[in-house]
Amino acid sequence: MTPGSNEPKSRYLQYLEVVTGSLEEKRRYRQYKARIKRLPENYRTAVEALERYLMHFGPADGAGAMSMYEDLADLFEQSAADGTPIRDIFGEDPVEFVEAFMANYPVGQYRARERNRFTSAIERAAGEDTGRQDRTV
Repeated sequence: MTPGSNEPKSRYLQYLEVVTGSLEEKRRYRQYKARIKRLPENYRTAVEALERYLMHFGPADGAGAMSMYEDLADLFEQSAADGTPIRDIFGEDPVEFVEAFMANYPVGQYRARERNRFTSAIERAAGEDTGRQDRTV
């Protein structure tokens, strides 16, 4: 089966993905890690620190996270090619940078989902029907 084909997955691949997770997401992650490994040391150190932060506070799902990591690799590859200093990328407050960066990837963020779920539950408890889509509590 070739990537992007419309062929149905074999039962073995379906079972394997149930156990291990999406094989496509794993391939994308390995490609991302290879890209980061090729960066100059100071850029690689910065990306690895940012990645650790994102692992705790970033999108929780595979697709949302991988899009973010691929964009992160693009940013740092281009910055390294241009010779942009690390501090110029992050600014004076690295947390402010990463929070603004993550705000571009709201899908999959467990915190955003939980905020919406919490708000919806309180609105329902208060007898307010706002027509929100999130009805899972």
